[in-house]
Amino acid sequence: MTRKTDMPETLTARDMLARLVAFPTVSSVSNLDLISFAEDYLAGHGIASTRVYDDTGTKAALHACIGPRIDGGVVLSAHTDVVPVEGQDWSRDPFTLHEENGRLYGRGTCDMKGFAALMLAGVPGMVKADLKRPIHLALSYDEEVGCLGAPPMIDNMLGDGPRPSTAIIGEPSMMKVITGHKGTSLLKVTVRGHSVHSSQWDRGVSAVANAARIVAWLDDRTRENRDSADRSLPFDPPFTTLHCGMIKGGTAANIVSKHCEFVTDIRSLPDETIDMWQERLERYIGEHILPEMKRVTPEADVTIERLAHVPPLRPEDDGAAETLARRLTGDNGEHMVVYGTEAGQFQERGLSAIVCGPGSIDQAHQPDEYIDVTQLQAGEAFVSRLIATLGND
Repeated sequence: MTRKTDMPETLTARDMLARLVAFPTVSSVSNLDLISFAEDYLAGHGIASTRVYDDTGTKAALHACIGPRIDGGVVLSAHTDVVPVEGQDWSRDPFTLHEENGRLYGRGTCDMKGFAALMLAGVPGMVKADLKRPIHLALSYDEEVGCLGAPPMIDNMLGDGPRPSTAIIGEPSMMKVITGHKGTSLLKVTVRGHSVHSSQWDRGVSAVANAARIVAWLDDRTRENRDSADRSLPFDPPFTTLHCGMIKGGTAANIVSKHCEFVTDIRSLPDETIDMWQERLERYIGEHILPEMKRVTPEADVTIERLAHVPPLRPEDDGAAETLARRLTGDNGEHMVVYGTEAGQFQERGLSAIVCGPGSIDQAHQPDEYIDVTQLQAGEAFVSRLIATLGND
């Protein structure tokens, strides 16, 4: 989509960041105002862009191609949503950029509107350059609630025009080149028991007690993983974790509970899969939980719902994205992280992918979130070198 706009032709990365932070794009609300802004900004530089809506039509991703319409380009990708500020002790307006002592404060400055600002602020230079390979810009939605917006955006991008070969996802990494991260999955386990008065315990099936047995099994697996972990792996911690963070069930202290549900967060090493862990969980339930429950009543049951799955980023042998990012940053260290990103979703679709962006993950989701000005400057240099590199290919 192309629009006429009176927007200024150039914005510095800082000014662009101020504009983006001002959009309160918490995952629970629409991001369309920010998308319209980016769309108009790109149109002002003669760049057509494509929206990819979610099912509700209240959110959209945006992608655009700058340079020659040929395969082999580089994707710069950022998510537009941010986490909530409610319940956090902010000392300033979270949706107004504030500079103090070399830091730029505001929700999303680090995670990850800083990189989005670098992408958009770099557009004038991209347009003016004689790029030999295109630069694709990608802005997704709902990353913070399970990386939901990237897959349809990537699929649309790959089907809509020239196919890029590499993707750089600008999550905060202090401009270090991240070549791998764990996979992240959320499973909702619902236990349906049989309710009776607690004085008749033997006639009932406690949903809470059986849920507790399953939670304990998950915790035991984590401890086993810890005890057998390969400490040479560059993850902290270097093993798969199966963590229950939410549980609810029961109606009263003297009633055997009919219903209980919990959510487990599984952070798996790149060489393991959620299917593997879900199959193990289902086998345990089928062999050790359900038979005893169903001896009392056949209506008793346990169901598992996969709420979200973010694939791992697997290190690549001689990966094109890694080679390019190391050339642009000068970073030759080995870096892997335990948080999830959209990089694995690009990689699953055949692109070489890495994570590299400004700011520290320690600031993500925190009150008074900030990014150091020096990190934003390092990001500007990164984008400038990318433009020069693709202009010389």
